[in-house]
Amino acid sequence: MRVQHLFDLSGRVALVTGGSRGLGKEIAAGLGEAGAKVVIAARREQWLRPAEEELRGAGIECLAVVCDITQPDQGGACVRAAVDRFGGIDILVNNAGIAWGAPAVEMPLEKWRQVLESNLTGTFLVTQSVGRLMIERRSGKIINIASLAGLLGDPPEILDAIGYSTAKGGIIAFTRDLAVKWARYNVYVNAIAPAFFPTRMTQAVLARSQRLVEESTPLGRIGRPGEIKGVAVFLAAAASDYITGQVIAVDGGRSAL
Repeated sequence: MRVQHLFDLSGRVALVTGGSRGLGKEIAAGLGEAGAKVVIAARREQWLRPAEEELRGAGIECLAVVCDITQPDQGGACVRAAVDRFGGIDILVNNAGIAWGAPAVEMPLEKWRQVLESNLTGTFLVTQSVGRLMIERRSGKIINIASLAGLLGDPPEILDAIGYSTAKGGIIAFTRDLAVKWARYNVYVNAIAPAFFPTRMTQAVLARSQRLVEESTPLGRIGRPGEIKGVAVFLAAAASDYITGQVIAVDGGRSAL
């Protein structure tokens, strides 16, 4: 198989949660540029519809679905909408999530629960729903968006968000265990663990601590737009057909220190 075919996603259908902005939208664009039909899901229509228009304007066949992934009925409806429109789901990118910053001794229990519910339980619920289809078809690629915060600790001067770090660590354990359990069904489960990229979620942290982040990164900078989507395409495509249960850190070398 020629390398162009190894990365070709023509005829595939991808569902990207949290696909209306930030890294989720970038990943959706990358999968679409590789030929996939893309379903983007997000809670807020105010960002979802412009993202849908942007992707369609780039020549990508796209469906946008308003969905709160923490609600099983909404997640199920989103999956059904994707199947009704495109006939199935070949690729799932679990990107949706939230963060809340506070020192561990001050973290409100309500916020702790909200972060775990969105990042971890929401990922489980969507994966469960899509996984049933993939297991039945004996085929599928699942990409979970973790974080470098799930692999490494950060000094509080850089990041103080214990719920977020804990949830992303859970995503990594979820990825590895599910990869082993679903390999027999030809369903691949991998994760991407980004460091800091310029997104709405990281805006406040970078405004305060970007210099410290860059000083602790071997490449000496934060991530740039476009540096995630290639990794997602790789994990979604035939190029990664002997890779499952892995976590790829996209971090400028921070995890190598």
